[in-house]
Amino acid sequence: MADLDQIYNTRILELAAAIPRTRRLAAPDATASANSKLCGSAVTVDIVLGADGRVSDFGQQVKACLLGQAAASVLAREAIGLSRDDVAAIGETMRAMLKEAGSPPAGRWADLAVLEPVRDYPGRHASTLLAFEATLAAIDKALAMRRAAAE
Repeated sequence: MADLDQIYNTRILELAAAIPRTRRLAAPDATASANSKLCGSAVTVDIVLGADGRVSDFGQQVKACLLGQAAASVLAREAIGLSRDDVAAIGETMRAMLKEAGSPPAGRWADLAVLEPVRDYPGRHASTLLAFEATLAAIDKALAMRRAAAE
């Protein structure tokens, strides 16, 4: 089992301290929130989608533990240009890493691998996944409103 020094390491502290895109958007296409009932962490995401359905602007409010902050930091850094499928894929990779001992993310998402020791602490999984859940929900809302407006 990972000890707390592995979970709350210097890199996680650095990521949590440098969260980009922490402003709420003035005119988002959609907003969604995700909350952890266990610890009270919350992430609210504002999304603007381009004509191609990819994220063209992103804002967030993060009231979460260091783990949730670190995950939100990496996601926000990479958010512009993501499709719904991109967000779903990285969210699933994170979920599998934490809950099924899956491989950590690689490539542009490699910083998320620092959260791998969290798998030994199931009570911390929810807060680590909040940013991905809120972002996916916001994209889904925006796409649904776009479809409804086209009908």
